[in-house]
Amino acid sequence: MDELTDMSIIAPLLLSMQLAFVTTVVLILIATPLAWWLSQTSSRYKPVAQAIVAMPIVLPPTVIGFYLLILLGPHGAIGSWWVQITGSALTFSFSGLVIASCVYSLPFAVQPLQSAFESLPRQTLEFAWTQGASKLDAFFAVAVPMSVRGFIGAAVLAFAHTLGEFGVVLMVGGNIPGKTRVISIAIYDQVETLNYGAAHQMSLLLLVFAFFVLFGMFIINKRWSMR
Repeated sequence: MDELTDMSIIAPLLLSMQLAFVTTVVLILIATPLAWWLSQTSSRYKPVAQAIVAMPIVLPPTVIGFYLLILLGPHGAIGSWWVQITGSALTFSFSGLVIASCVYSLPFAVQPLQSAFESLPRQTLEFAWTQGASKLDAFFAVAVPMSVRGFIGAAVLAFAHTLGEFGVVLMVGGNIPGKTRVISIAIYDQVETLNYGAAHQMSLLLLVFAFFVLFGMFIINKRWSMR
């Protein structure tokens, strides 16, 4: 049987794609107002906020995963509240994976958007305001259309980064087949059992996918900049 058709490989891949998609959608919704605030504010707390957002880039995934495991656990500040509402735990669940992935991939969504917003001509926004547009109207009518490249970059990087997560998802979600076993954990399992053939096929699949996703993003950005 072709190893790539084995459900032990297909199921983690599909779960990873689902996790990456949901995480990317949630992150765009969260990162957009946050990036806009960071790009416009002159608050003295801006460096603090930027440092907090960027921390997942420098912190080991196990450190982030450990504290998320405590917070999301049944007795944690967030996890206990979730148990009271839903009757189920956030840890070792898909919902927990989404939260952990959002935290871990947050800077990869915020920073491209912040850069795009900061590059907007201030005069364009001010003109929209002088024409009677509210700041919210100006944001959606001017800032968003002019920042499409930033949104594309944020979505692509968040999706690709989530797809390749290992330490954080392992700490928070464990390794439950069909529930929390994503592709990166499945690769690790295959290596542990010395099944290098399956590990190679899954790794090569992710490698090719990552290349074409990034290649497509650069092509789109290049064409967009030529308009």
